[in-house]
Amino acid sequence: MRKFIIDTDTASDDAVALIMAHHWTDVEIVAVTIVNGNVPVEQGVKNALYTIEVCNASTPVYVGCTKPMLRESRYADWFHGKDGMGNMYYPEAKSKPESAHATDAIIDIIKQYPGEITLVTLGPLTNIAAALLKAPDIAQLVQRCVIMGGAANTVGNVTPAAEYNIWVDPEAAKIVFHSGMPMEMVGWELSRHDAALTFAEVETVMNFGTERARLAMECNKTALDVAMKRQGAVGLTLADPVAIAVALAPDIITRQGKYFVDVEITSELTRGATVVDELGVLDKKPNMNVIWAINVMRWKEILYFCLH
Repeated sequence: MRKFIIDTDTASDDAVALIMAHHWTDVEIVAVTIVNGNVPVEQGVKNALYTIEVCNASTPVYVGCTKPMLRESRYADWFHGKDGMGNMYYPEAKSKPESAHATDAIIDIIKQYPGEITLVTLGPLTNIAAALLKAPDIAQLVQRCVIMGGAANTVGNVTPAAEYNIWVDPEAAKIVFHSGMPMEMVGWELSRHDAALTFAEVETVMNFGTERARLAMECNKTALDVAMKRQGAVGLTLADPVAIAVALAPDIITRQGKYFVDVEITSELTRGATVVDELGVLDKKPNMNVIWAINVMRWKEILYFCLH
């Protein structure tokens, strides 16, 4: 079994990613760690616990950082709803989070399973940066780190230049990007265009009739509406589920490459931009495997398989 730690600011698309990971046959979710991002960390914990309960799982959930390293918190309730789950206001789960801090849990688990952990990040990178500052040696112990974040030389989704997860805590992202971990950047653009779920595909998933399929589509109603009205999307864009699909089934990647990638932290105009040195003009050592394209049909097959 492959061992995953999933770090998430659990809102609607994170919930779908959690469901997918919990229904993949050769993956064990060792821990889910919650970071401040889409919603305040307390709400993220509630959303994660509820989603895990729907999966009939008992994965330990750890509460992490309550704000970005240097910035004010900026939530995405305009996209995900006030509760982060499309304003569905699901009941509280029966289970409770663990007492240890997420940062300590990340360090301890990576050290417990050296070379075995796939770290998947679905939110701002505050927890991961804090863990790396406390225990820099864990960077070499992670087998693979799949980052849902950034926009590889393309348009952002919260500013013209930046994707939300990186923009919220760019200092944390910069620390992580320069940590030496074996990292893969799954930019938000991979969930756009053909990768978005059309109305017909959303209907198909709803018709599966499973509790997890219903949760996955219902909690994304606000996101679907906003994506189409504000971002000109053709349907439901699911950035976190695309990232988890890359983590679960790397064979969906159709184009990737290693590049030097840096994060802008000083400019307000381009704050949080992930600058990919695509042509190698800086002559710096690559620090990131950038995923440029995925097999869209295979991505949707994986989603359907996990929700059915």
